[in-house]
Formats: sequence, C-alpha cells, structure tokens
Amino acid sequence: MVDSSAQYEPAPTRYDSMPYNRCGTSGLRLPAVSLGFWHNFGDIVPYENMTRLCFTAFDNGITHFDLANNYGPRAGSAEINAGRILRENFAHYRDELVISTKAGYDMWPGPYGDLGSRKYLLSSLDQSLTRLGLDYVDIFYHHHPDPDTPLEETMGALAQAVHSGKALYAGLSNYDGPRLEKASAILDELHVPFVINQNRYNILDRTVERNGLKSMAKRLGKGLIVFSPLDQGLLTDRYLTGIPADSRIATDPRFLHEDDVKRVHGRIVSLNEIARKRGQTLAEMSLSWLLHDDSVTSVLVGASKPEQILDDIGALRNTDFTDAELNAIDAIAGE
Repeated sequence: MVDSSAQYEPAPTRYDSMPYNRCGTSGLRLPAVSLGFWHNFGDIVPYENMTRLCFTAFDNGITHFDLANNYGPRAGSAEINAGRILRENFAHYRDELVISTKAGYDMWPGPYGDLGSRKYLLSSLDQSLTRLGLDYVDIFYHHHPDPDTPLEETMGALAQAVHSGKALYAGLSNYDGPRLEKASAILDELHVPFVINQNRYNILDRTVERNGLKSMAKRLGKGLIVFSPLDQGLLTDRYLTGIPADSRIATDPRFLHEDDVKRVHGRIVSLNEIARKRGQTLAEMSLSWLLHDDSVTSVLVGASKPEQILDDIGALRNTDFTDAELNAIDAIAGE
C-alpha cells in the first residue's frame, strides 16, 4: 500500500535510461514510452493502485501522462484522480511532466458536449483544467474529426487554447493523412505549435499506413504517438492457448470479443514464434516493433499493475530487427 502521508521523492536515476524523442521537428521531446490513463484511473480503481502506477512510471523516466475529458469510468474521473495524484505527489515536479488531454467524444448531454465546435472544445478544456487542478496542459488534442463542423472552426478553437496559455501545444487524434494536411495548413496560418498526432497503431492494425497519416505526419514534421500497441491484449501471451477466465473478454467485453481472438489466433501464434526466437515475449516484441520505427515518437501503454509498466519499458532493451524478421512480421500481419 502507498503511504499517502509520506512525501514522494522520485528516483534520482529516473532519466538514466529512457530515450526521449522529438515530436517531429518541434522542440518538445516525449519519452519513448508514455503512460495512458484510459482504463485504469477511473472511480472503479483503488486510488493507491493509481498512485503506484504513476510512481513507477516517473521513477523510470516516463514523463508523459495522457488523458482525455471522457476517460473513466465515469467520464471525467480519470482527470479528477490524476489531479489529486499531481497535487499530492507531483506538485514539485510539474515542470518535469507533460500532461495531455483531449476533447471530441460525447462528454455531457445536449448539443454542446460532443464533436468539434468551438464552444465544446473550449468549454471542455476549462472543465479539464478544473478537474486536473492545473493552469495549463502541455498538449490539447481534438480527439477525433468532426465532419459536420468546419475544420477552420475546430482548428481555431485549438489556436485559442494555445494563445490563451491554457495549452502549450496542439495535437490531433484519429485524423487521416488528407485531413491532417488540411488541418496543419490552417494551424500554420494561425501560428499554432501543432506538434503531434495520436492514432491507433500496432502490428495487426496498420490503418495509419493505409490512410496516409503516418507518411503525412513525417512529411510535415509532426510527431506520432500511438495507442493500443498490444491491440487490446491480442498481442500478448494471454490468448495463445485459449481465453482465460479472468481475461478482458470474460470480464469486460466492450473492446475485445471472442471472435476477435479466433480471427487472429493463427497470426498471433506465428508472431509469438518470431518473438521467442528473438528472446522476447510477444508483448515485448510488439512494443519493440513500434519503438524501432523512427516515425513513432512515443508508445502509449496502459497498465493495471506497476510490474506491467516495467515489462513495457523492457521492450527498449531490444528494438533492432533484421530485414528477415520485419518481412516475416509484415507477411503474417497481412494474412
């Protein structure tokens, strides 16, 4: 148990081994591994466990905590809990942290609590800052494209967020290549430091390769931080021999189903064999595969136990791949 009365002192060695990559051509650097607050910082998780996760992350050089207005459950609770953790344990280390949040998905009832309007984005940012107990966030993202709101309006809201000092940088999430290019041009005209894209990317999900996002981000000099690197647990040893009774499929099937496992089972078994020959677990290899890519600024990981964070960081020990390994992985992923 974490003694909440004790003053947290981070490890003095926290910057010794974590690589920090520039967000494209900007001056902002993010740790190769960042901590996501999506699943394990809501009201259903013991506060002591959340605190241990943050301590373990920061002690090992993870300086970036990623949130969104609707993370929970309940929506907003991840920011509330993060705010408490920051206030009680990280007040002296705020300038060593990158805190990001987002708005774009359904957050509150009525016509002003969703999508990409100026009213929604700026109201949501104010709410997020209140929940976090911060004067500013380092990165404020539009969480996903809104086809019914002019792109100029949405980008204008991001511009105001930055120009007001409530965000230091702007980011885009779940955009494709063509829309990214248009948004970037608008933000350039508005003199907004737009530095990073957040998108789903892993060995089995190559959407950012097909929709032009990855190549466009690199061409424009923007960073790429990727989520779901283990494809909701498919790219681990959890489902190699069946579906465990305590697995996410059995306990919380909102994001992963038995049919998903059946669909890719042959591929994950083949990928696991490559990982075994590399001396890695399937999860380690899956993270290493992303970390070896110079287009990827940072990999967002989620964790329910501190040990999982340490395992994820362990993937940094071997990010070299032979051409034969990469070709074999691509062939299996494309089956």
